[in-house]
Amino acid sequence: MDNGLLLQWIMEYGYLALFFCLWLGIVGLPLPDEGIVMTGGAVSAAGILQPVGSFAVTYLGVISGLSLGYVLGLRVGAPVLDSFERKPKWRKAIRQSQELVAKYGPYSLCISYFFPVLRHVVPYLVGMNRMPFRQYALLSYSTGFIWTLLFFSAGMIFKNAIDWIQHALDQYTPYLLAGTGFIVLVGVLFSKVRGARRKEEHVKH
Repeated sequence: MDNGLLLQWIMEYGYLALFFCLWLGIVGLPLPDEGIVMTGGAVSAAGILQPVGSFAVTYLGVISGLSLGYVLGLRVGAPVLDSFERKPKWRKAIRQSQELVAKYGPYSLCISYFFPVLRHVVPYLVGMNRMPFRQYALLSYSTGFIWTLLFFSAGMIFKNAIDWIQHALDQYTPYLLAGTGFIVLVGVLFSKVRGARRKEEHVKH
């Protein structure tokens, strides 16, 4: 979607445009989340919208859209997933998301935020897997806050280069995925080693 069109919607509908563009991403509309969040930051820097209100609405749009996917996975399950698998764009993303969930478990929610399409599929899959909502909210909402703050701030700082940033993100996503996966893997291994050492110390005492 063209940023000019998004700006037109924001000028006409204000905060509601930011919220619904992000919320409707779950149904497969061609709305790049990163670009929308950065545009929210850019219009705030330009004085079109208030920064605090713009960030709050943007964050709520992000987490509510992904939460809808979680609820659909929990309540509906396979039928909706099967219908999306018939679409070529979603088929590859579903396969990659399934691999991500199988490899990293609940931490896949955190990783998926940084990759287009996958961030919409993974909440659906963990919902199908009956992840407790408390665990989902803890992982998804905390990561969502960081992710939104990152791109919102980028939009405020680099408001004249949003299109270039979006293009760079699309081009280097595979490398970012590999790097993020490695960092998460190291973190998980470190946590397990530290937990084992604490258990040994507890047994000794």
